[in-house]
Amino acid sequence: MHLRLKFRTAGVLGGCLTFCLIAASCQSTEQLQQDIYYTNGRDLYIKKCQNCHGSKGEGLADLYPPLTDTIWMKSNKHQLPALIKHGKNEMPAAEDMANIDIAQVVVFITNSFGNKQGMYTPEQVASDLTKSGSD
Repeated sequence: MHLRLKFRTAGVLGGCLTFCLIAASCQSTEQLQQDIYYTNGRDLYIKKCQNCHGSKGEGLADLYPPLTDTIWMKSNKHQLPALIKHGKNEMPAAEDMANIDIAQVVVFITNSFGNKQGMYTPEQVASDLTKSGSD
């Protein structure tokens, strides 16, 4: 009887451990995807955006708005794809950027400069571009 209890306890603990590992691996996959988007977005930002918006997202007066305004960034996240793709005022358009590139830039700028907004996908870019009428 004592031996059965040990095996049963080991089985329960093994099952719990397996469940925890599976749960952790799911989070790791999502976090890994966000990290990849963030890194690629950072590289695109450096290449296409940093000259005007600055290395710290500080912007340039009224010409190029700062990306450090976390409240504005959060409440206007759905407008970012259209701003990136088509530009606005002095901000040049990036018409050549694919939805995945735009998503990666959005992940970078919405998770840098004091912002912490998580993942953003190419499907969300497509949806937001359609909603803005700029698809």
